[in-house]
Amino acid sequence: MRNTLQEIATLDFYKNKNKIKWLIFICSVVISFGSIYYTNNLVEELKEREKRQIELLARALEYASIYTDNLTFINQEIIQQNNSIPLIIMDQFGSPGEYKNINFGKKTSEEDKLEVLKTELLKMKEEYEPIQMENGSFIFYRNSELLTSLRFYPYVQLAVIIVFGILAYAVFNQSKIAEQNQVWAGLTKETAHQLGTPIASLMAWIDYLKNSPVWEENKEVIQEMDKDVVKLRMVTERFSSIGSKPVIQSENVFAVVDDAITYLRPRISSKVEMTVNGYAKDIEAMINKPLFEWVIENICKNAVDAMRGQGKIEIDIIKESEQYVIVDISDTGKGMEKRMFKRVFNPGFSTRKRGWGLGLTLAKRIIEGYHQGKVFVKQSEVGKGTTFRIILKGVKEQMDENTKDDFFSF
Repeated sequence: MRNTLQEIATLDFYKNKNKIKWLIFICSVVISFGSIYYTNNLVEELKEREKRQIELLARALEYASIYTDNLTFINQEIIQQNNSIPLIIMDQFGSPGEYKNINFGKKTSEEDKLEVLKTELLKMKEEYEPIQMENGSFIFYRNSELLTSLRFYPYVQLAVIIVFGILAYAVFNQSKIAEQNQVWAGLTKETAHQLGTPIASLMAWIDYLKNSPVWEENKEVIQEMDKDVVKLRMVTERFSSIGSKPVIQSENVFAVVDDAITYLRPRISSKVEMTVNGYAKDIEAMINKPLFEWVIENICKNAVDAMRGQGKIEIDIIKESEQYVIVDISDTGKGMEKRMFKRVFNPGFSTRKRGWGLGLTLAKRIIEGYHQGKVFVKQSEVGKGTTFRIILKGVKEQMDENTKDDFFSF
């Protein structure tokens, strides 16, 4: 019971993972803007504090110009304590006089220093209005290096967090995929191993029945049982193929699809009409037959469920070019909205109350993971039906790749 609840919780997570992603994104945006807002408030407070410091400095200079006695305290505690705010004092004639915290670099000549002061003045005029003293002089200033760095700090911090987040997400996603692949491969191999023994026993019992006196009376039943045992053996081969690297080779697509449909017909509702249209019945593509039949069965079973056991399934096989073969599977089911086109392939997505939502996920994994093809919802309309499209590599495409590999190896 506990394991079942855990599985349901996992499926619920997969169903709502897009909502969870958006929730995480919104929380990240709120935190980011909160950080920027807080830092900007801090910057504004520091700007006001530096402005008050410059105003105090201006009053101190005015006081020093009037009272020349006992100025040690003013000079040491006010004028000389400014070690961070760049400032330039202009006299009433517009000539730069005293300055402080100006970086001249390696420029030592008076002309070079004058050019640096002019450049600094332009920067200071853009940032703040100068403070005028009673003697007609002006104090120009700008933000300290600390304040300037603090202003850009949250943006640098956000950039680092975003880069780190992207890298962490990529690493985590790849590790999760690798872990899922290992679990997937281990589960399929174990399933194939567990099925092997009872299937071998059933095959022996079928052979025994064929050679027993009951054969003539129950011939049709035994033959159907034999077909199901053969199908079980094929399912075992499919699981074994997923657990290891499957053999991809040239196969007649029409024949493979027709075999899958022939097996399905007597095992689904008789009210479902299934048609395979091969405009060129000799079309070949690079596929693994057991796995590709599994894909066709899963999509068709999904279509039967969508039609509630009554309707029509039509499969079109088209040779798009020498490189690609297209298989379109259309049904007359209930259809879906466009926003559902990608979600139907997510693990756990199912419209049935008792469905696990793994059939289309498996189909996508087989086509894109093992066949390097594509499977997607080509079109769908609510109340009219859905068309799934499978794109496979043609034989020429594979030959071209092999030729290219041989060329580079040579």
